[in-house]
Amino acid sequence: MSTPLNRLSPLPVRERSACMCRHGFACSSFEAGHALHLIQARIASATPAEWDDAIVEHVDTTTGYLVVRTLDGAAHTLWNGGGAALEAPAGTPVALHVRYGVLAIGRTQFNVALV
Repeated sequence: MSTPLNRLSPLPVRERSACMCRHGFACSSFEAGHALHLIQARIASATPAEWDDAIVEHVDTTTGYLVVRTLDGAAHTLWNGGGAALEAPAGTPVALHVRYGVLAIGRTQFNVALV
């Protein structure tokens, strides 16, 4: 005789999950603005023509929001829970891949949510 499986529907599981970055630990989610997935980094690197050079205009280190302005004048508001705002003070040159949501600060890349 087998023991019946105790299955949870996807809804309660989704409601219980919370990214570890909300609790001060490493990101456990690959959603926009959280941890950078290897595939996301690779496809952004595979499309070099879509990177835009930009300058950080405004940073809010407590919320993780950044405003960057590309060299053609377009402003983008970004959010990252992994510390991108701490790494890029106002005036920092960065590269932004809008299509795949990747922000490069020097050699470090972050997954960003475009707001």
